[in-house]
Amino acid sequence: MATSLDRLEHSRSAFAHALSARTWRRAFSIGQSDASVAPALRVGLAVTIVLVGGGILGRPDLAGFAALGALCSAFGRYEPYPRRAGKIAMIGALIIGFAVLGAVIGAAVSSTGVQVAALSIAAGIAALILAAFTINGPGPVILVFAATAAVGFSHDAAAVGTVFAAVSVGTAIGWVAAMLPALLHPVGPGQLAVARALAAVDSRSEPLARAAIARARTVVSLNNHARRRDHSLGLVTLLDDAEALLDARARGEDPGHAAAVLAHERALRKMRRCDLPVRAAELTTRPRSFFADGLGRLTDRSLVINAFRITAAAALAAWCATAFGFSHPLWAAMGALAAMQGIAFRTTVERGIQRLLGNVGGAIVGAGLIALSLGYWQTIVVIVVMQVAAELLVLKNYGLTSFVITPMALMLTGLASHLSPAVAVSRIGDTLIGVLIGIVIAAITIEAGDRQHLS
Repeated sequence: MATSLDRLEHSRSAFAHALSARTWRRAFSIGQSDASVAPALRVGLAVTIVLVGGGILGRPDLAGFAALGALCSAFGRYEPYPRRAGKIAMIGALIIGFAVLGAVIGAAVSSTGVQVAALSIAAGIAALILAAFTINGPGPVILVFAATAAVGFSHDAAAVGTVFAAVSVGTAIGWVAAMLPALLHPVGPGQLAVARALAAVDSRSEPLARAAIARARTVVSLNNHARRRDHSLGLVTLLDDAEALLDARARGEDPGHAAAVLAHERALRKMRRCDLPVRAAELTTRPRSFFADGLGRLTDRSLVINAFRITAAAALAAWCATAFGFSHPLWAAMGALAAMQGIAFRTTVERGIQRLLGNVGGAIVGAGLIALSLGYWQTIVVIVVMQVAAELLVLKNYGLTSFVITPMALMLTGLASHLSPAVAVSRIGDTLIGVLIGIVIAAITIEAGDRQHLS
């Protein structure tokens, strides 16, 4: 009985956190980001290529699917290139697989209930895979968006092959765009990781700094280039010096060379090769393959439980949207998924608030753009500009990202089918339902160890 009361009290505290003014204020906070312009432009380039290609070929409907494949370039922006290559290839394969799954469902199943059930299960699986393999980026909502778009597009077996071909082409272009910097500056991710570690040391938060140093050592080791070995050893030397600073502070000393070590941060962030002291003799041992680690985490209890929660929330949100008469119930499922991508309840609430407010503003902007009846070429200009803006804002505030992603998604959907401005009402309603159900289920099923929201 006591355990049941404790869980009830824990859920009550979670609901109180979701409604507190402090939580809503935190949702408006603006974060910091590193080297965000170049990754944003790479994603914009990939999307531009496929949309222009679709226009030239006279297949704007397929251009939208190719653009979804090209969004694989938005994942793994800070990963070392060898690991980035594998992770983007994996996420590209997943986008293709989910799009084909949606096409098969659309061609074979006419029941909305069955479609909702199938895509809700797919949402939980997508969340589990991306969390297990630590693939950072827009998240599993991209996979479900690809599947949802394919459901509406596909009506026969021929459409399945068409969707596969279009998304595959976009994925290949996205992979190339994401890997282009490896030719120009192969040790760039290592430099940025070390710069971020130095910034963490300068912040005087020892746990954060030691975690950043460990992460930087992994990136430098994986990103070592045969022709730049001395540069990589110089980065390791800086990490050794940074760790020595932390050790000195822990002993109560005030190291005099701290300023000289931390001064390298600005030069490293310029993403150009710079002269570094080299005293390290060897690199950190290369870690295990992310794929092998990911396979081991697929059965992690917390990740599996979260996948079931997301499946339940997505299904319930979609069915509620159907009951309320909204024409795009799967958008509600994506709203629940987007809110619940984080494991911690605090993250779920903040993302839910940000997505809701961002979608409301974005839907209004989207309705205005749809009402203008823009031509294809004007539409792709707007899509690309908004995609680049989303990539620039994604690490600053998810609400601002949602504000530009929502009209972009509406216009991308409109490439394959005609939309009216009234679709904005459905978008807002679906998002509201998805976010509310996502937060409620997250609060009811909150784990005993999840107490970040109580701090």
